[in-house]
Amino acid sequence: MAGEVRQPIDIPSLEKYIDQNVPEVKTPLDVKQFGFGQSNPTYLLTAADGKKVVLRKKPPGKLLSKTAHKVEREYKIIRALWDTDVPVPKAYCLCEDDSVIGTAFYIMEFLDGRHFTDPAMPGVSGEERKALWKNAVQTLAKFHSVDRESVGLETFGKPTGFFDRQIATFKTISKAQAAVVDADTKEPVGELPHFDDMVNFFSQKSTQPLDRGTLVHGDYKIDNMIFHKTEPRVIGILDWEMATVGHPLSDFCNLTSPYIMDGGDSQLSQFAPGVVPGLPRREECIGWYAETSGYETSSDVAWGDAFFAFRGSVIMQGIAARFAGRQASSARASEYAKRAKPFAEEAWGRVRAVKRASEGKL
Repeated sequence: MAGEVRQPIDIPSLEKYIDQNVPEVKTPLDVKQFGFGQSNPTYLLTAADGKKVVLRKKPPGKLLSKTAHKVEREYKIIRALWDTDVPVPKAYCLCEDDSVIGTAFYIMEFLDGRHFTDPAMPGVSGEERKALWKNAVQTLAKFHSVDRESVGLETFGKPTGFFDRQIATFKTISKAQAAVVDADTKEPVGELPHFDDMVNFFSQKSTQPLDRGTLVHGDYKIDNMIFHKTEPRVIGILDWEMATVGHPLSDFCNLTSPYIMDGGDSQLSQFAPGVVPGLPRREECIGWYAETSGYETSSDVAWGDAFFAFRGSVIMQGIAARFAGRQASSARASEYAKRAKPFAEEAWGRVRAVKRASEGKL
């Protein structure tokens, strides 16, 4: 999955830094870039002795968000989780000196396992598919059960007001993203439909799920995990740039979103009961999560699904903005960029459904 380098880096400068700071990696290096990774450019480095490691860096140029692209945050949390039962790659170094390759970066272990880009997991048996999904859910519950103080993350985030902070951040980011002008067409990315109405709904404390103050990943999903080559278990969780302290519902709804959203990939039919052998029902995922974490998500999940769609539309608008400014790192950026406004429409539909349900209970 690593190939042509689309965003070149100064390899001699990187090799000099590695020689001085990362004894585990022997130069010279062979460098390739991964095709996935919408936000932070990600590279496969093959050392002189054949050892493989991964480099994650901030994208080049002026960044629209001060909270996104936090490779420093990624490095800090995977270092902290290394001695827990949460599977993460080993982190080797963090470089915050922009003079080395242009932006901050860190280097971590390359995990040799299975990577599923499709959450329906084609190519495995029904029995294994169910076991893989169960372990992904249980791994998330284990992560949410980590005592952040015990791993040195007591100042990593605030235990209350998670959704309010998310909303405030999305308002600021979306406004900046909407104003970005395409480098060729000179047309702005534009605002998301129903954005202000959704902000007003999610800001209502009467309907927000109660604070829980757990560690959250921020983008926990099947294609951000590496699974063991032959066993149905997660050996590493990737892409920690949005990790913080917050509400576990956000991660759970992100993971199980294929069950309730099309998202433009026509995956909804695959996740209908009985269509793909072994795919668990969403209710089973809720049960597995509750067994391991103690949190039964059923009463909050409709709100969480609506918030997931709202958040997803802002993230896709960000991809559209980076594509417009020719900063996008993914080979599929133009495809994702087109999905922002349809995603927002989907989110608004879910908000209206939650509103109707809550009004019916009064």
